[in-house]
Parts: sequence; structure tokens; C-alpha cells
Amino acid sequence: MDRMSGDSDREAATAVELWTRRVSESRDRCAFKFKQAGTWKELTWLQADTAAREIAVGLAAAGVKTGDRVCLVSQSRVEWMLCDVAILYLGAITVPIYASNTAEQCAFIVRNCGARVVIVEDAAQLEKLLGIRAELSAVVRYVHIAGDATLERPDAQGRTQVRLDDVRKAGDEMVRSLDEIRQAGSGANLLTAEALSQRVGPITGDSTFTIIYTSGTTGTPKGVVLSHRNLTSVVASACRAMTLYANDEQLLFLPMAHVLGRKLAWVAVQAGLDTCFAESIAKLKDNLAETRPTYMAGVPRVFEKFYSGVQRALGEATGVKGALVRWALGVARRVTEAFLAGRSRGAWLSLQRWLADRLVFSKLRARLGLDRCRFLVSGAAPLTAEIGEFFYGIGVVILEGYGLTETTAAAFLNRFGKIRFGTVGPALDIVQAKIADDGEILMRGPSIFARYHENPEATAEAIDGEGWFHSGDIGTLEDGFLRITDRKKDLIVTAGGKKVAPQPIENAIKGRTTLIGQVVVFGDKRPYCVALLTPSEDALKRFGAVDGAVKDESGLRAELEKVVAAVNSTLAPYETIKTFAVLRTDFTEAAGELTPSMKVKRKFVIDKYRATIEELYKNGRGADA
Repeated sequence: MDRMSGDSDREAATAVELWTRRVSESRDRCAFKFKQAGTWKELTWLQADTAAREIAVGLAAAGVKTGDRVCLVSQSRVEWMLCDVAILYLGAITVPIYASNTAEQCAFIVRNCGARVVIVEDAAQLEKLLGIRAELSAVVRYVHIAGDATLERPDAQGRTQVRLDDVRKAGDEMVRSLDEIRQAGSGANLLTAEALSQRVGPITGDSTFTIIYTSGTTGTPKGVVLSHRNLTSVVASACRAMTLYANDEQLLFLPMAHVLGRKLAWVAVQAGLDTCFAESIAKLKDNLAETRPTYMAGVPRVFEKFYSGVQRALGEATGVKGALVRWALGVARRVTEAFLAGRSRGAWLSLQRWLADRLVFSKLRARLGLDRCRFLVSGAAPLTAEIGEFFYGIGVVILEGYGLTETTAAAFLNRFGKIRFGTVGPALDIVQAKIADDGEILMRGPSIFARYHENPEATAEAIDGEGWFHSGDIGTLEDGFLRITDRKKDLIVTAGGKKVAPQPIENAIKGRTTLIGQVVVFGDKRPYCVALLTPSEDALKRFGAVDGAVKDESGLRAELEKVVAAVNSTLAPYETIKTFAVLRTDFTEAAGELTPSMKVKRKFVIDKYRATIEELYKNGRGADA
């Protein structure tokens, strides 16, 4: 395979320059793939650029000017990217909002950023925003990308579909479809990229590229202001860190409202690769099999589900097939052990690994849609080391990285030739990093944000006088590899004054079984630590389910007691889990327990299950809840 040629490693001054350079170099190559009416469609870079310019002119006619904020409330889809480019062409600023956000959360962001236009995905999102339009006096236009919305589950009104005709009232001049916006900018009205640039004036590296609001796991969301230089420097660095080829193809399912999803889309622009947009997380398995990407990024929760599914499928094999699978898994373990120890596999193990791959693992990867996949990227939350090691053994490399919205996604990344499981890899070549005296990870460089939107107090708290960004995460550097140990605010201080980092304990428990969905360790100002455990999909299948809750609770608890005891044996006495409660269902975003990027809202969960936690300390043993 040939490496990408041209300017794929050169940093552009602005996102607009990055986009127009790619269109010029790769005009007739495929840029995006998306599913429409059950069929995968393609857009070339030139076709995508034409569509983006049509939207830009249409938005300008709708009142969008240089410096205006435009909110985007949608799942990831090709139109998201086209609108993003169109907004940039006008010198305006995209402000993404998770499609899963409540009306109140949407209202806060729209008001806080001062958005003039809101683009929504479909009738369901339009209904949500129009329901609060009285609170959004600055908004002059609402634009919907699609029409009727099919819901994954019935809403509060029992509907499985929201019809556009029921939401968009006739004669409402403030509502337009994206097709209408594009039509207004097409034909004789279409302006060239150069003409658009002349209209908006100079956009520099210091100009605002986007404002991304944090998901608010610990309080009110803050608007992270990212510049064009933040974006262009980090995507160029990411391309240098990853080994990308001309025929690479990514499947993108992460929400582009999240900084990682957005960055991944622009990495593809930098490298000139095509991006396949998944229909939804619910259809990820099908879309993987259909597109067979060469790389894909995800959050640990997705890979945990992959791991559980693979373990379950392999465990169901019996007879000769079962014996073959157990032998192959043994080979995979020895391969991983040799890698971890820095030893050569040797001729005999290499031969066994080749045979195990041919007979078992290649078929497994094909079944998952990963037969062409060269690597996966994991970010947004810690990945259990056991999962990374397992996938390495079966021939799928997961490159774990670390970053925040404030660092324009990944600031650290494992890479080929530099992988250490349990760490998030070395820093990108544009990032300086050091560990403060209290263990906090500090970073600075061109990809690090400069301020929070209209929040100078939070900015001063996050960035010190020497320009170091204080991440709020605790970690250690080991030969340049960063190991995250916990969030600074999550550290537990027991009644005895002992400091306990909950995340390593939680990951250790999850890493020993596929029966657990989430773990939350608690013990601040208490004599000992306790935990809340949730059942996984595997647990529901093995121990029965009634309305999504575990049926055989005592059977599940007996299994989990063994797991917790095994982890306790590896911990210091003050770190051990003295007792735990098994919640009846797993955490969900809909219930407010998870962020859109699948991170546990620790404070929310502790407050929600406060009575259960108190019962643990009262009885000294947790009753299932």
C-alpha cells in the first residue's frame, strides 16, 4: 500500500484552507459514504464542496454573517459535515449540540453562545427546539436536515414516529429545510470558494473554529473555544502519529458533537481518506459488516460490548470446534505475553499464531466486519488493559489515546511500534506535558484551547500564568507513556485519611468478567469503600431478564462476589471493596447516568442511589437494588 502523497502531513493555516486544499488535490476521489434508502451512496470531494457552498450561500441569505454562531443538533451524518464546512465558508462558528440533549440543555447552549441559526436533524429535534423558541429570542432561523423521524423507542406520548407536517406549521417563515437552503444558494447564486472567502474577510489561525460545550459531568457545561490553529495543528499531528494509506477508510459513528468525532472527520480531510457515516450506534454491527473499514474509533463502552460478544461466541463452541477455539485462545495469550515481555515470538509460536489466525481469528474478524481493519482507536474514557491485550492476541490492535475537549481531542496516543497497554501512549509531537507535584497532568501547545466562552474565572482556573492547561486528571509518565490513574475530583479520601483512586479499581473489576456493565466505587469520608455494580447484556442473557432487569439476582450476585474477592486480593486493605450492591439495570444516557460519550456521571449516580449506598454502610452488606 502507498502512503498518502501530497500535503497530507502539512499543516494548513485554517480549516477553510485545509478543506479547499483537499478539494483541489482530490476532487474526483470519494470523500464520504452514507446510506440512503437502504443503499450506500458516495460523494466526491468536489461534489461535497459544491453542496457546502450551496448551503453557505443559502445560510448567508438566511442572515448568517461572519462571526455568527450556528448550532447543530444532529447525529453524525454527511449533512453535518457539509453544514460545518458551509458555516466555516461564511466565517461563522459551528456550535454542536448532542442530539440526546434535553430541551433545557439545548436552550442553555443556544442562549449562552448567542446562536442566530439552529440546524436540527429531523422532525423530532425540530419539535424539541420549537417547543422552547420563546426562550431563544436571538434565533432568526430553524433549519431541518431531514423530515419525519422514526424513534428507537416510544416517547412520552407513546409515539414511534414524529411527523414533520405535525411539527412544521404552514406559513412559519422561521423554519426552512436544508434542501430549501441549498436551493437558495444553487445555480446562478452559487459562489466560488474564493468569492466566499472575499465576502467574509480574513480568517486566521487565531479565529474561532468552534465552541464545544462540555457534557457537564460535574456541573454546568462550559463552552470550550477552539481556534482554527487548534484544529489544523492537531489533525496534522494525528496524521503523523497514525500510519494512514491512500486506500484507508474509516467508519464514523461517534457523535460529531463530541470533540473526538469532529476531529476524526477532519483528520480524514487532512489525509484525503473517505469517511463512511454509520446510520446509528444501534446499526453499528450491520454497518461494520457492510463497509468493512480499515480503521474506526470508538469509546471503551463499545469495545467492552465487542469483547463480551466475542467471549460469548467463543465460549459457546463445543466439541472439536470448542477444543480448537480454546487452543487458539491459548496461542493468543502467549503471543500477547511475549509482546508484553518484549520477547520475540520465535518460529514455533509464530507458526501456531499463523495457524490459529487462519482457522479461528480471521473468521472471527470477518464476522465482526473487522477483516480489513488495521487498527481501532479508543478514547473519551479509560480502556481496560485486559480488553486491549485480548484484541491484540486475536489480531486487532486498539490504539488507546487521551485528550479532552480543551486539548482538541487526543493529546496522547499509542501508535504502531509504541504500544503499552494500560497507558494512553506518548504525547503527540505538538504537545508538551508534565506532571504537577500533586500528580495532575499539565499540557500546553498549539492544540490546547485558550479560553472558555464568556467565562474568565474558569479560564483562569484551568490555564496558569505559564500557559499550562491543568487537566484535572491524575497520572504518571513512564518512559514518555502516560498512565491515567484517576480524575483529581474523583479521588476518595477515607475517614482514616487514606487516598483511593476509584478508576483503577473499577476497571480491574470490569476487566475480570463480562457480567458487569458499570462499576462505581464510593468511600469518601467513610471508613471503607463500597461499590455499585450494574448488570451487562451478558448478565441479562445468562441470568434472565424481566423488563430489562436481572431475574436471577442471587445467582448473579454469587458470581460477582467471586470477582470482587479476586480483585480485593490485589489491593491494599484500605482500597478493598467491603460490600457492594447490584443494581437491577445498567446505566443509560436516557436515565441521566451516562454522558453522550458513555462516561458515568459519578456525582449524579451517587446522588441517585444515595439510599442504596447508605444501606450498604448501615448493614455492612449490600442488598440488591
